[in-house]
Amino acid sequence: MRKEWTILSVMIAFVLLLAACNSTDKEQTNSSKDSDDKPAQTEDTKIDTSLLPTEVTNEGDAIQGGTLHVGLVSDSPFKGIFLAELSADATDGSITGYASNGLFEVDGDFLLTDEGIAKLDVDTDNKKATITIQSDVKWSDGTPLTAEDLIYPYEIIGHPDYEGVRYDDDFKNIIGAEEYHDGKATTISGIKKIDDKTIEISLKKVSPAIYSGGDGLWGYAAPKHQLASIAVKDLISSDAVRKNPITLGPFKFDQIVNGESVQFVANEHYFKGKPKIEKLVVQVVSTSTISEALKAGQFDIASVPATQYDSIKNLSNISILGRPELSYSYLGFKLGKYDKEKGENIYDDKAKMNDIDLRKAIAYAMDIETVTDRFYQGLRVRANSLIPPAFKTYYDDALEGYHYNPEKAKELLDAAGYKDIDGDGIREDRDGNKFTIRLAAMSGSDTAEAIIEYYRQNWKEVGLDVQLTTGRLIEFNNFYDKVQADDPEIDMFIGAWSTGTNPSPAGLYSKGAAFNFSRFVSDDLTKLLNDIDSEEALDVTYRAKAFRAWQEYMADKAMVVPMLFSTSTIAINKRIKSYNIDRETGTEIQDLELIADAPIK
Repeated sequence: MRKEWTILSVMIAFVLLLAACNSTDKEQTNSSKDSDDKPAQTEDTKIDTSLLPTEVTNEGDAIQGGTLHVGLVSDSPFKGIFLAELSADATDGSITGYASNGLFEVDGDFLLTDEGIAKLDVDTDNKKATITIQSDVKWSDGTPLTAEDLIYPYEIIGHPDYEGVRYDDDFKNIIGAEEYHDGKATTISGIKKIDDKTIEISLKKVSPAIYSGGDGLWGYAAPKHQLASIAVKDLISSDAVRKNPITLGPFKFDQIVNGESVQFVANEHYFKGKPKIEKLVVQVVSTSTISEALKAGQFDIASVPATQYDSIKNLSNISILGRPELSYSYLGFKLGKYDKEKGENIYDDKAKMNDIDLRKAIAYAMDIETVTDRFYQGLRVRANSLIPPAFKTYYDDALEGYHYNPEKAKELLDAAGYKDIDGDGIREDRDGNKFTIRLAAMSGSDTAEAIIEYYRQNWKEVGLDVQLTTGRLIEFNNFYDKVQADDPEIDMFIGAWSTGTNPSPAGLYSKGAAFNFSRFVSDDLTKLLNDIDSEEALDVTYRAKAFRAWQEYMADKAMVVPMLFSTSTIAINKRIKSYNIDRETGTEIQDLELIADAPIK
């Protein structure tokens, strides 16, 4: 659950578009960083991210209305699935955010507040959550929001015909959810309508995760009056999802050009008041052309990849804001399959990559530190954990992670039995057979290929032959389709997550999580995840220790290896009167004003 009402909170999701990399630590463990073929960036050219402002104000009188132009930086078209219950892709989510159906807002500690459309009350003794609509809220078509609209998303996600990714172990915490999903009941027994504005949810357990939107809580409403007549299996292709969504946010959908752009108009029914700007246009722009587009005054706002920072930092018509993101990129290893019928991950102990020492060697061989120096100017740092530093209570900076150490990688491979038998510089497998690892990585920025080739060279230097799945980098949408479908041509893959404001890792790594793309499952992992979201974890100290234990376990098993943490860089055209990206006090989109009729060139 994010604070949906600030423009930049929508932009968080863009991290999923960052192809192969995203961050770094400055520790350099190999002198080759200073060699001619691996030029390291000098310290004085790196960005001190702590100096990037979070707020800008421009002088001038506000105009009436106007159209805000937002650049959606992507090298792939958006899918156009504009319903939170069905969308699994950050690009669609970033677009939908301007017309969000989100019920809750969060504070600076990412805890739900009472400032949103609805408020949450938790009865820990009786394991019940009550959600109450706080005022006379209306949908964008003028229809009142009711308790039925709060219940309907659960009925979509839990439905036997639901094929999305939101039905997981977390959702099963709702009493009656599994029986409904299995077709043994026609309703979810644990969800009750109290009155027209209130619902009550009975849970199997209550943990601290609920206060961040976890424990099965769903943070969005769905317009039942529009969707109920459509079969759940047909929702994803329906006009109600693709062409004319009815929403609760500050803007409402007006015109959609599939894969390319969306025009919104101000929602006169928005519960915080009609926005001051009249229209908002979101348009896809490639990473290679975003700097020229900003220079030419095509966009008011754009989240710019770190690889393009140098090309925009001196533009006189924009300001650049920055902040740490709730995200990380990672290297994942395929260790099983996802059983859609059972709704669970099936671990294969005979999987090709099921050798801990092999996985650790691959991680140690990656010279992430040099990649960050060469391409990211300090806007990406090597990740030491699968918990972003923004979660200050649970992130542990004492964790080492995997530093670049090729000698350690060679030692692990030797001990594990991967040796170069024929003297060609490439190791055979433990049985002496030719050994090739297939890597799936996303296309994207103009540096994506160079970065992946550098990592492939890293692996070759320790004797591993790593080839690209399909022989090339894979377009964003196709990449996640292949990864999610457990394509047999993928042995390992480089992806990224935007975590949202709930730090619990259960939704990404549990047995029932469709997002658990490595498909690793173990009793120990299940116990560790359960400890994080247990009743005992209502004690902050207990939960922090549970997080630490989980992070240590993930590092030890290395089924998913953290790569990079990121700092977002947001370009703001100087015709925007004021803009603040602080998560707690940031500019709310309905209050945004313009001081010129068009973006300044």
